[in-house]
This record gives sequence, C-alpha cells and structure tokens, in this order.
Amino acid sequence: MTVLQALVLGILQGLAEFLPISSSAHLALAPWAFGWNDPGLAFDVALHLGTLATVLWYFRKEWGALLRSGVDIAGKRRVETPEEWRVVFLIIGTIPGAIAGLLLEDAAETAFRAPALMATTLMIMGILLWAADRFMPQGRSIAELTWRDALLVGVAQACALVPGFSRSGSTITGARLLGIDRTSAAVFSFLLSMPITAAAAILKVPDAVREGISLPLVVGVVSAALSSWLAIAVLLKYVSRNSYGIFAVYRLALGVAVLLVLAVRG
Repeated sequence: MTVLQALVLGILQGLAEFLPISSSAHLALAPWAFGWNDPGLAFDVALHLGTLATVLWYFRKEWGALLRSGVDIAGKRRVETPEEWRVVFLIIGTIPGAIAGLLLEDAAETAFRAPALMATTLMIMGILLWAADRFMPQGRSIAELTWRDALLVGVAQACALVPGFSRSGSTITGARLLGIDRTSAAVFSFLLSMPITAAAAILKVPDAVREGISLPLVVGVVSAALSSWLAIAVLLKYVSRNSYGIFAVYRLALGVAVLLVLAVRG
C-alpha cells in the first residue's frame, strides 16, 4: 500500500464512520474500484483507532461524566441519575453488536465484502434512513432514552457488521424509528461507537501491528482522526437544521454506481 492509498482510505474512514454512509463499504469498495490490493479487515480496524481517539476527545466532557457515573454505580450498586442510566444504556446497546461480531467474524472478512451485497445494503439502508427521518416525529431527546431503546438501537448496530448498512446509519435510523430527535440520535450513535470500536481494535489491531507499523498505516490512522473530527462537527450542525435525506440520496446513488460498474465489468 502506498502513502496516497492509505491517505485516501483514512479520509474515507473518518468521514464515513460518523456520516450515515458506511465506512466499511467505502473501505472495501475503494480498492475494488481503483484496482488496489485490498488491505483487509485488520487495516480497516486499525483506522478505527483514529476515529476512536476523535470521539473520545470530541465528547471528553460526556465521557468524563459517564466514567464518574460508572464508578458511582460500582460503589453503591444501584442506578439513580440520568448519567448513570446512560452508562447502563451504552452497555445494553453494545451487547448485540459484540455477540454478532463474535459469531460472524469470518463472514465479515469474506462474504460480506462482496460489491453486489454492499451496493444492495447501501440502497436498502438509504431508503430506511429516509423513511424513518421523513415520517417519524422528533418528540424525544437523549435524556428520555429507555433500556428498550438502547437494546433496539444496539440490534440495529449489529446489522452494521454487513458493510453497506453502516454503523452510524443503522443506529441513527433505529433511533429515529423510535421517535428520537435528529441531534440526539446522532449523539447517542457517536457515544455508542466507542465500546464496540474499542473492542474491535483490541481484537484486530494486533494483526495489523504484526505486519509492521509502516508510514502508510500511520498516515491512514492520522487522516482518519482528522477527517472524523470534521464529520462529527459538520453532522451535528447540519442535522440540527436539516434532515438526513441528503445521505439517503448519496447511498442510493453510490449503490446504483456500484451495480453499474459491476455490469460494465461483466
């Protein structure tokens, strides 16, 4: 892999991780479209170190409050405050994705990365995202989440194991289907990304490191961190005034483009 290829993939990872357009699909489709060697899932997960660092820093005040609440829960062994409940909800929301990741790890590295499948899932989730955002009310904030909401959004996150569904796309769509407002859906999606991303990094990053900490790997991680900061800032500002419709249109257009390339290549 060249430094330029790593830079492109890092930027794609950072932007697409938090915009609801599927980072995993972009990381798999870019090498396929440009004729590059597929760096594999271990490299993809290594790029998540950049986005993980960004989400921890961007929401550092929230994480500080959540950490203190987690310590309080362990000390008194009961849940009382909204922050303490949020810790519980993040744990509940992480469980479905963790189970799916363990059960379907092999498929995630092979069969799930087929271009035709990714094109299909991109379009399906695009339609679901548009419909959920178009027709569901915005009557609930992140402070009104329940354990049922957390579990259902967690199940949606588990679907993102198939590239094209998108972790942020699935969780935001799930939250919007539950009537959670656009900004709260995005914030909960970002917070929920940390535990599952950290777990994946613990499992897969050693594979990438064993191949050597190269300049392209470093460039990819750093570019992912910087571009993901931009994605979070832009998305939170954008959805406070606009719908998710533009992302649904992009997903549909990308899915159609992939199918057209497949048809041309035979």
